[in-house]
Amino acid sequence: MVAKILIVYGTTEGHTAAIAQRMASAMQAGGHEVDVRDSSEVRKSTIDEPYDGVLVGGSVHRGDHQTSVRDFVRGNLVLLERVPSAFFSVSLAAVDSDGDAQAEMQATMDKFARESGWQPSRVEPIAGALVYSQYNFFMRHVMKMISKQHGQPTDTSQDYDFTDWDAVEAFARDFAAGVASGTPVAAGS
Repeated sequence: MVAKILIVYGTTEGHTAAIAQRMASAMQAGGHEVDVRDSSEVRKSTIDEPYDGVLVGGSVHRGDHQTSVRDFVRGNLVLLERVPSAFFSVSLAAVDSDGDAQAEMQATMDKFARESGWQPSRVEPIAGALVYSQYNFFMRHVMKMISKQHGQPTDTSQDYDFTDWDAVEAFARDFAAGVASGTPVAAGS
């Protein structure tokens, strides 16, 4: 079966948008129909188009996902609970595998679930990027200090992409295949 899937994402520097587009391409290569929407454009929309599955994602900044993602979820809980759905969370905490980073990611997801009212069947953590070139002076300094504390690159003259693009595509293909076959969405990884 060919599935019709909606991907809604929130982005700040554009990296999560690139991840959403890569997911869409992987699904489309499998013959699925995919619509990709920026949460800032549909935050107040109730989606009434027939979708077989929905992916929602956002990036974490200062311990929160974008407000527009939370608004979209709140306004579309009926859809998200009716069809297979999952959440992808893009953060630098996903780069670290230590207990503190894992606890930080879990706390951020728990907060999102509380504030949005949605308990996704699957949550996919995705390592993000350090885009020093897009930060203002203050943010560049803050991110450099945080990076240093976590053993991440501190050379602000370049950007760093930590995303495992093969894993992003595999997640998207797996989600689409599950939607198309009617297999329940697997619990988070």
